[in-house]
Amino acid sequence: MATQQREQWGTRAGFLLAAIGSAIGLGNIWRFPYVAYDNGGGAFLVPYLVALLTAGIPLLILEYTVGHRFRGSPPAAYRKIARPAEAIGWWQVLICFVIASYYAVIIAWALRFVGFSIGLQWGDDPGGFLMSDFLHVADAPGPISTYVTGVAVPLIVIWVITLGVLALGVKKGIEWANKIFIPLLVVLFGILVLRALFLDGAATGLDALFSPDWSAITSGSVWVAAYGQIFFSLSVGFGIMVTYASYLRRRADLTGSALVAGFANSSFEILAGIGVFATLGFMAVSANIPVDEVVESGIGLAFVAFPQIISEMPLGAVFGVLFFGSLVVAGLSSLISIVQVVIAAVMDRTGLSRVPTVLGVGGAVAIASIVLFPSDQGLYILDVADHFINQYGIALAALILVIVVAWGVRGLRGMQDHANATSAVPLGLWWRVTLGIITPVVLGWMMIDSLITEFSENYGEYETWFVASLGWGVAIGAIVIGVVFSLLPWKRGGAQEESDVVEEGTR
Repeated sequence: MATQQREQWGTRAGFLLAAIGSAIGLGNIWRFPYVAYDNGGGAFLVPYLVALLTAGIPLLILEYTVGHRFRGSPPAAYRKIARPAEAIGWWQVLICFVIASYYAVIIAWALRFVGFSIGLQWGDDPGGFLMSDFLHVADAPGPISTYVTGVAVPLIVIWVITLGVLALGVKKGIEWANKIFIPLLVVLFGILVLRALFLDGAATGLDALFSPDWSAITSGSVWVAAYGQIFFSLSVGFGIMVTYASYLRRRADLTGSALVAGFANSSFEILAGIGVFATLGFMAVSANIPVDEVVESGIGLAFVAFPQIISEMPLGAVFGVLFFGSLVVAGLSSLISIVQVVIAAVMDRTGLSRVPTVLGVGGAVAIASIVLFPSDQGLYILDVADHFINQYGIALAALILVIVVAWGVRGLRGMQDHANATSAVPLGLWWRVTLGIITPVVLGWMMIDSLITEFSENYGEYETWFVASLGWGVAIGAIVIGVVFSLLPWKRGGAQEESDVVEEGTR
């Protein structure tokens, strides 16, 4: 394997924008507002901020430090911590492969809905339009029988943009793209929020979101929800931040960067909550019904509830373009970061240059996406794969990584020393306690709680064969393939030779 000079970010601001762009995705807009509303409203901000400070930012710092110290993608970096830990890295690469394949199609939907907003083409029944006219969803899970060109075409456009940016490299591609995407997202979403605040009923919606139910913070489920939201919204557990940090210069403020990225992500989530609930308040007042009857999350909020609201509000077409345009931009910045994990791992492993790797490996992700998801079964496959790869992929991989670093090789002290050598904000005992005790306990409890629910009933009331094959099958398959990849020998002569594994990782 030929040794290549590792790419670098052009500026710290470029790295921060890319890290923030990765963290700010579709879930910030359509998941956080509902989770906050459903778990105590304004009172939810207390466990949310505690979770950010005791799990989110400490995990970000750990991933930044691992990537920066060992200068590699997850498999290469974890291999230097402990030889068996390489399997965790490949596991995360497979997780990113799966997530990228379906995440892209949601962005493609949003791209089409930018156009549908002009003329309000969903008519009087946005739900029927989405499921039947646009997605052509089958009545039940089964073999693929219909291919939907109306989804395939924008999906191809999304993949062309994504692979084009990645082919240009870290500095000229990813950094340059995020210098456009993030300011554009702030402008689009800022205008949208300002418009929402002046709608009739906006105050009603905001009151529903922020009125605190202080009794909720005594509930364990609320705290689990807070840690879950922080964990899934910060792009930790994917290997993304390990990869991005590996392109930093030798002198880099790791803790300061993590604090900026963490608080920027949370600020955007709160802004999203304001925009979404001000809009839902308008819908509730217009229909003369309580806010809780119009609250939704996920795809239902974005592609059913919001189109209905857009149809009823003044200048709705403009609002629709802003909203769905924001989804496209937020989604693209996250998708690029997810696919980059796969690209970086293969480049480190094989020594191939960037363009052939992007075309070959990135092209493989794109083909899987284009073949599976623009079909009458696409929504079912997306729903099950997303649930299981998130619950038993991202969270579980992060839990095992933290246990390996904190307790397996007792490497937190070495990581702390490395981060402190170049960072403005020093780490202390609090960081080792949060990662060594609090984070494993919370993630472990999330796993147990989720598994209890999983085994009590099939997810989404799907048939067992469907859950087993495309749910458990995908989640377990990522682990098995990751272990197999880790057993393949690295070619000698490259930067990842086995000679620097254990001592460097535990020093």
